[in-house]
Amino acid sequence: MQDLFTSAATGVPLAERMRPRTIDDVVGQSNLLGPGKPLRVAFESARPHSMILWGPPGVGKTTLARLMADAFGLNFIAISAVLGGVKDIRDAVERAQVTRAQSGKPTVVFVDEVHRFNKAQQDAFLPHVESGLFVFVGATTENPSFEVIGALLSRAAVYVLQPLTRDELEELLDRALRLQYDGLTIDATARNMLFDLADGDARRLLNALEVVGNAASDRALSIIDADFLRDSLPATLRRFDKGGENFYDQISALHKSVRGSDPDASLYWMVRMFDGGVDPRYVARRVVRMASEDIGLADPRALEVALAGADTFERLGSPEGELALAQAVVYLACAPKSNAVYRAYGAVRAFIEQDGSRPVPMHLRNAPTRLMKNLGYGEGYRYAHDEAGAVAAGETYLPEGVTAQRWYHPTERGVEARIAERLAELRRFNAAK
Repeated sequence: MQDLFTSAATGVPLAERMRPRTIDDVVGQSNLLGPGKPLRVAFESARPHSMILWGPPGVGKTTLARLMADAFGLNFIAISAVLGGVKDIRDAVERAQVTRAQSGKPTVVFVDEVHRFNKAQQDAFLPHVESGLFVFVGATTENPSFEVIGALLSRAAVYVLQPLTRDELEELLDRALRLQYDGLTIDATARNMLFDLADGDARRLLNALEVVGNAASDRALSIIDADFLRDSLPATLRRFDKGGENFYDQISALHKSVRGSDPDASLYWMVRMFDGGVDPRYVARRVVRMASEDIGLADPRALEVALAGADTFERLGSPEGELALAQAVVYLACAPKSNAVYRAYGAVRAFIEQDGSRPVPMHLRNAPTRLMKNLGYGEGYRYAHDEAGAVAAGETYLPEGVTAQRWYHPTERGVEARIAERLAELRRFNAAK
């Protein structure tokens, strides 16, 4: 077998060597790059525009920004919001002004982790986006609705990037083997381990492949199996895959331990995942989900605690921020449990899928114009605050033809027990009318 690192003599990491050179080389993001899709159209029309790329790590945000600059022949400036500041923005402005004077073209300014810039720093981009000096491309792993200022959002299209699917990871792995590691084979079990480790992150997959490829080259091996993968990858993966348990088994164990009200087991599985190298942000997202799915209104504070834990981790990072996630997991495990909202949401979705679309009743429609008032919009609406107990007893709020439903059935646990009493009181009040 040939030296697997002949093409890496310069020390350039595999993930960089595999970076796509055209949009046709990009693996994944077919929702944006497929025929007729938004970014494909933007590239083909040769009309660059400012944008926010929102998605998890390793899905191609930086790549798409670079490809746009290359496709339109524009200068590219990258700024890290983690390491940079106002000085970097001023430097970018000066460089872009020189480029504009020489070529008449704008400059693509890519801001990685843009959500980490404060309002004043984000404001600094606005005049240059408006003047056309910058084609602004911000990358973020956080919801831009909450983390990017409205003025910047209004001047940029928001594109949501998705984690790579198993099939897309397989395509990327096969391409890397073909182009960079000719003669190297990875058996099915080892491939699945790599895909579980990657968890939709192309960079993580290629980094792992580079490590095992180097190890295989050193030992003159042509086949990588699960045992070799465990031995050659860092200890974090070995612990994470120890005994054949995979990513989904461990997150399932964590979720079920919280649901089962066992704080010790919950902490055990969470720490096992941290010890195995899982991104704590993923755990944080799942903890927030648990707060709604398994606790809900039995303890409304659970969602606040979960969100506070996730936010604290973002502020502190690892390892300090992991303690806040531990606090959240213990709170959720000890909280009273209810899946009543989860079940009600599912029941309503199923009903709507079967029932179809019905018009909003006239008395519930808003009437901001004279024409709409003349058409009867809002006619007969009863303002609850003007009635006894702030309840319009006997009023209906579902579409015509939909009989009264009880999708939400609160439990007798925690705060939800008081909610159940309130709903019973409202039903008695409505029945009396």
